Formats: sequence, structure tokens, C-alpha cells
Amino acid sequence: MAEPLLLDDPADPRLGDYTGLTDVELRRRREPAEGLFIAEGEKVIRRAVRAGYGMRSMLLSAKWVEVMADVIAAADCPVYVVEPRLAEQVTGYHVHRGALASMGREPLPEAAGLLAGARRVAVLEGVNDHTNIGAIFRSAAALGMDAVLLSPDCADPLYRRSVKVSMGAVFSVPYARLDPWPAGLQTVREAGFRLLALTPAEGAVAMDEAAPHRLERAALMLGAEGEGLSRRALAAADTLVRIPMAHGVDSLNVGAAAAVAFYAVTTGRPEQ
Repeated sequence: MAEPLLLDDPADPRLGDYTGLTDVELRRRREPAEGLFIAEGEKVIRRAVRAGYGMRSMLLSAKWVEVMADVIAAADCPVYVVEPRLAEQVTGYHVHRGALASMGREPLPEAAGLLAGARRVAVLEGVNDHTNIGAIFRSAAALGMDAVLLSPDCADPLYRRSVKVSMGAVFSVPYARLDPWPAGLQTVREAGFRLLALTPAEGAVAMDEAAPHRLERAALMLGAEGEGLSRRALAAADTLVRIPMAHGVDSLNVGAAAAVAFYAVTTGRPEQ
């Protein structure tokens, strides 16, 4: 059992994993390089642990020690207890949920390995907003997608904001990077998937007409907010599909579009 340690110095090197959490550019570079990510809040921490991620340390305010007692008892890592004001000094923001954990990353699987046992996957190109990534992963988990494939320039699913928005769903849906892009899409096609590119472009087939839920294997491609899928990605697709719109609306936020499309792709799918 880890014995909680009371710390009172924001410059204590033992708190190094938690410094500058609001500096997005710094954390985007630092966390993958150092093999860590930050889980925030009781539910997210518990889900990360259940998913098999190893814990490097925990940072708690005093009132959360009892709440997290069972996690602490099972932890094989330091547990630091600090005053809320000190936590804010270290992290750069008020830690509302009072509990943070530094978790160790696992090596990403190869895309081909994920595809071997999958039938419904999402393929994201250039989605570099952490909120959108988190929302997409939450929908992917809730609606039964088997995996998510990311172009090299997509945001990190394990960045704190992504994890928080997904409510820990990033731990439930396996993901991999497709590199090079878009040549890596050939790996998806060779695994037997039909590539469906979601776009409002003229000539795209309405989702219900495309009937993606009837396909043996479907890979739904989504692009970044505003820009959508690139010309190269669209050219690599087998079919262009669209969500029918009303009242002159031409598109949805990518997180909302993903949820609608995931439902269309997974509804009525054959039992595995």
C-alpha cells in the first residue's frame, strides 16, 4: 500500500509530472516523449487503472484521500497530498475534481493488428482539436465502434482534455496511427473494409441509401472541423457519404457528425 505523503513546496521535483498542465504545446511534446499522460478525476483515474495503464503517481487534495482509499491501497507508486492552492500553483489551474494521476503510456498497436478483429472502425484525418477527439472517442465507445485509426496529424487521445471530454472512453476503444497518410488507407482496404468518406460534397450518397450497416466491414472516414477530409483522402475512399440536412444547414460539428454516422454504421449490424 502506498503511504500518502504531504507536500508543501510547488517546486518539489516529485511533482514534476504535473507542472504546467495548461501549457498545451509543452504538454503535447512532453507527455509522449516521457511516456506519460494525466488522468483527471476519480472516474477517469479508475477507468485508466481498469484499462491496465500503470500509475506513476497520484496528486490529491486531502478530502479525496478517503474517496480514493481503495485505489491508493492497490497503488504501487507515490501518492502526494497537497493543498488546493498548491495544486493550482503546480498545474496552472484550479483542480476542481481534486484528484490527478500520472499514468504510463503503452506502445500503440499496429493498425493491421487492430483491423484483423474489427468490423466497424473510424478513420480520422487532421482532427487536431482535443475536445473533438474526446467527443469522437466517447461516441465510438458508446455506439460500438471497434477501433479508431488516426492520421499522423490528429491530436493525442491521451492528452488531458481529450481524456476528460471522453470521460475515459479513450481507454475503451483501441486506436492506432495510420502512417504514411493517406497511403496507409490501403492497409484498411486490404483488411477487407469499404472506405466511406463522410462529406457534404455534391455527389455524396445519403447515409441511409449507402446502408453502411449492411456492409461486412466498414471504415468511416471523418475530417477536421471546417476543412473536412482532404482531396487525397476523398480520392482514396470507395464511397462518399453524407448526412442529410434540413433548414439550409450544410454540416455538423465533427463530434456530432461522428455520433450520427457511428449510429448509422453500427445499427442493425450482424452479431459478432
